Amino acid sequence: MARIAGVNIPTNKRVVIALQYIHGIGPYRAREIAEMVSIPAERRVNELSDAEIIQIREAIDRDYLVEGDLRREVAMNIKRLMDLGSYRGLRHRRGLPVRGQRTHTNARTRKGPAKAIAGKKK
Repeated sequence: MARIAGVNIPTNKRVVIALQYIHGIGPYRAREIAEMVSIPAERRVNELSDAEIIQIREAIDRDYLVEGDLRREVAMNIKRLMDLGSYRGLRHRRGLPVRGQRTHTNARTRKGPAKAIAGKKK
């Protein structure tokens, strides 16, 4: 099993798909990395040589912010908004939708399970 950026990527999948298991790498960046290291799209991870894996690892470390560093940066951005007291920060703090969605109905993912209100039933 190949280990890139602290993540064990699956061995029986194609390289472009397996790279997407790393936080911060989506379909576009995975294709970009494969082209940069000149690996064909249909090649599977278990067919890669150690040199190719090292090339992929170096390319990701050099050019992209992934996994722990990316998670830390996102968390710091959210913390900054909360410390500023901006509207978005307050929404994060209260656990409500941040991007303008309605909350009268349809915010259950963010708000959690519905709480019953005593005497509400008619």
